[in-house]
Amino acid sequence: MASDKPSSKALNTDPKRPSDHFDAPVTEVTNPRLGLVGYLRFFWRQLTSMRTALFLLLLVAFAAVPGSLVPQQTSDPNGVIQYKADNPGWSKVLDFLGVFNTYSSVWFSAIYILLFISLIGCIIPRTMHHIAALRTPPPKTPARLDRLPGYLRTEDATVDDEDVADGVGAARDLLRGSGYRVRVFDGQSASAERGYLRETGNLLFHIALVGILVAVGFGGGFIWTGQKVIPVGQSFANTLSDYDSISPGRWFSPDSLEPYRLTVTKFVPVYERKNLNAYGEAIDYTAYVRASVPGQKTTNETIKVNSPLRIGDTDVYLLSNGVAPVVTVRNPAGKVVYTQPIPFLPQDANLTSEGVIKVPDGLAKQIGMLGFFYPTECSPSTCAAAPVSVDPSFTNPVLTLQVYTGDLGLNSGKPVNAYSLDTDKLKLLAGFGSKTPGLTLRPGQTVKLPDGLGTIELDKVIRYVGLDIHHDPTQFWVLSFAVLVFLGLVTGLFIPRRRVWIKAVRRGGKVHYEYAGLARGEDPRLDDAVAEIARKHSQLLGLNMKP
Repeated sequence: MASDKPSSKALNTDPKRPSDHFDAPVTEVTNPRLGLVGYLRFFWRQLTSMRTALFLLLLVAFAAVPGSLVPQQTSDPNGVIQYKADNPGWSKVLDFLGVFNTYSSVWFSAIYILLFISLIGCIIPRTMHHIAALRTPPPKTPARLDRLPGYLRTEDATVDDEDVADGVGAARDLLRGSGYRVRVFDGQSASAERGYLRETGNLLFHIALVGILVAVGFGGGFIWTGQKVIPVGQSFANTLSDYDSISPGRWFSPDSLEPYRLTVTKFVPVYERKNLNAYGEAIDYTAYVRASVPGQKTTNETIKVNSPLRIGDTDVYLLSNGVAPVVTVRNPAGKVVYTQPIPFLPQDANLTSEGVIKVPDGLAKQIGMLGFFYPTECSPSTCAAAPVSVDPSFTNPVLTLQVYTGDLGLNSGKPVNAYSLDTDKLKLLAGFGSKTPGLTLRPGQTVKLPDGLGTIELDKVIRYVGLDIHHDPTQFWVLSFAVLVFLGLVTGLFIPRRRVWIKAVRRGGKVHYEYAGLARGEDPRLDDAVAEIARKHSQLLGLNMKP
């Protein structure tokens, strides 16, 4: 018959342990086979854990960094082209990784979707558990309150059963008045708890975070942004063909454009004129526009840098401004073949601007002109080796032009950048590098074009504004969810979760009251809260606290 007594080899021989301690013999541990369902359940639990959700949230923040460092195809296609030209090696790698379309790339979308699933998987079970906790009454009063934090008691007093019941009733009313849920046990003790709003705030935070993800992720398909350069005196109609460039969302439809018209009537820049250390720096820009919406009265509006115009379902932002020389080109017979304002791009703070004039028809040859405009020109003999502008105001405006001839590529059917001129296949007629000096014009002045092609006149110089028209139906929802995120975070951080008990204890024909509390998590004010409740309750009963 086998003995149940362990062998001497299994008995403990470590002098630091009790003599009767028994170490079970080491045996090989056999893990159960999970199978396909087991592994799926394991990965689902890992994905829906709060630790994974926080990690994915941090990963989304890191994954969004390339989108702010590298130009994006959807928002700045010209910047992408320029970046690829400046960085031909790196651009191939970045293009392969989809960095130029960061927010719609496969890897960013994968992180985004995983975060969405993880948050949903965290929220649902926590919500069910929280609902069950809200329906559960406060727990029974512990037998030994003196073992709990914040323990206090009153001195013994001679009272009858009715007085005890009244004392517990007063405790119930006091605790309810302090925001506790209260449960009375046998008329001898009151158990109370509060702070469930803390978990409600945590759930609100995560639900609102999911709301932001939904609004940004799915609502982003309805967002679109368009850009338009409008010289002063000209108009813009909110139609697809009238935009210089547009970045549509996935579900954008041209039929969704709400009809309206904007006419830029005036543009007023303000420059610093008092502080010599900042003389000429821009202080403020204001664009005055006339807004016309079908069926509504035409109104005069203003657009400033940080004050967009809300019209229809779009926000119109003042994105940029510059100069637009108005030139008129005539053929040798004096017939006007080209006349319009040409937006020039600013190159410095003094509004030295560069632009391109292309005349494809009406002359014996196609001509293209590279121009520089100086609002306040300072001649090379006075300031530098080349003309420069020393102030952004139109004090001494000068336009210089280099003239080229050849095929401008406007009839090839391919889109051509209106702000650049490819001179590789063109012939230089006048300007730096040729025998004929470049053309110099001042407002109202006319000069002859090289080779007897005709004349060009600088009629005047006007300002233009660059507007960014933005349609975002998710703004209200993102703002609302962001406010809920903040409220949920504040609630979860500053509302404590605690339980408090008040108990009448009989001893030797006398009764005293005991007070104690218990916090879920850190609660540095628990002792003070219990002391305050004890003070108020003992004053109601006319009892003294035991020192």
